Amino acid sequence: MVEPRIVRREEHSLSRKDIDPDALKVLYRLRQFDHKAYLVGGSVRDLLLGRRPKDFDIGTSAHPYQVKKLFRNCWIIGRRFRLAHVKFGQKVIEVATFRRQVAPGEEVVQDGVPAPDPTTPEGEHLIHRDNTFGTPEEDAFRRDFTVNALFYDIATFSVIDYVGGLEDLRAGVVRSIGDPDVRLREDPVRMIRAIALAARLDFTIEPTLLQAIRTHRHEIAKSSPPRLLEEYYKILRAGSSERAFRSLADVGLLEPISAELHRGATEALWRSLAALDVYRRRFESTPDALTNAILLGSLLVPLRISLHPSRGQSGAGAGSERGRSGVGVGSDSRLTPEADAADAARREPRRPPIPRLGALPIARRDVERLRQIVGLQRRLADVSASPRAQHALAHRGIFGETLTWLEIHSGSPELVEHWKAIAAENGGAPVDRPVEGSQEQQPDGTRRRRRRRRRRRFVPTQH
Repeated sequence: MVEPRIVRREEHSLSRKDIDPDALKVLYRLRQFDHKAYLVGGSVRDLLLGRRPKDFDIGTSAHPYQVKKLFRNCWIIGRRFRLAHVKFGQKVIEVATFRRQVAPGEEVVQDGVPAPDPTTPEGEHLIHRDNTFGTPEEDAFRRDFTVNALFYDIATFSVIDYVGGLEDLRAGVVRSIGDPDVRLREDPVRMIRAIALAARLDFTIEPTLLQAIRTHRHEIAKSSPPRLLEEYYKILRAGSSERAFRSLADVGLLEPISAELHRGATEALWRSLAALDVYRRRFESTPDALTNAILLGSLLVPLRISLHPSRGQSGAGAGSERGRSGVGVGSDSRLTPEADAADAARREPRRPPIPRLGALPIARRDVERLRQIVGLQRRLADVSASPRAQHALAHRGIFGETLTWLEIHSGSPELVEHWKAIAAENGGAPVDRPVEGSQEQQPDGTRRRRRRRRRRRFVPTQH
């Protein structure tokens, strides 16, 4: 057992007044019912650095369903490991039971119940690691980097450090907990997180960890593509994306998962990311204006990746498939159900393929929204258009994001102010309007088909 370093209240700068009031409510209630409850992870790190945390996560000795009994506004989520989400309006305070790392076969899912056998249908998709309850010490050692393994005890107002995170925080160093070769192979996404964390905090990466990243960089291709894309978005929202992507390119982490980004890592990309960072740093937290479409465009546009791929690419080979299937002129007109379905699919208009960023699965709705944003930039540049046309443009649902893009990437503050004035004359922020035809835009960006009105039957008047 490792004796932690305990820093008393008078010896550190973390204050309760800087902690979210709702997080304090959760901490106090857990303590009231004799459970250990600590503020954990990145929130402690950021508060000690004088930064505003994005989230306030809590670690506790209470099991998830014990947490649920204490809070009516609590939901249990997670399949691999149960987490408690305590909701205050739109805000979520995440409460996790202390965990420990165990060898395969030792795991329990909750309250001492053995984990499902991985050879059975119940257990074949379960990751049988890291889902066993433990002590605060064991929880600290299963975390990724030392600066992320600090605890704040609400009972004594002290900071608890099991892994030397306070020294690394003072020195500005990102260091792995345990052997970096082992920890990076356990979860290759930690390589990206180490780079992103160092860029965001302006820290250096400990040499052994940096060498391990260079050695195991190709392991990153084994990670889940949606998870990797979400890490990219986190970097783009943080205000230090230029520094982070330069470092990712330097250690070779871009090539295995996004070769286009690796090849296109030139001054055009760095200028685009620098402009994005300047805009982001104007705000204390990530503004709603930085949508996925704008973040994605800040990568794709400087790479000169076409947002309008040829339809011929998606339809290539359709004729040859038809010939091979034997369905055509002179063939049996009675189609099998499979051939009938294939023939119907060929007759449907084909949607052009979406651009790709290596193995990363870009959402079609984000690309289509980006096409609209970029396509409207010429119209924003034309201030000679009639006032009526300009006001009509400012009423379009995409106008807000289009103006944000102009503000980030145009380098023309006078043009931005002109369109902000137009928007103000229209009553502030642009409103979403129905899309042309019989469809309406929904909040999630999808389109809902408008229901056709029934005609009323004519009923003759009785005299």
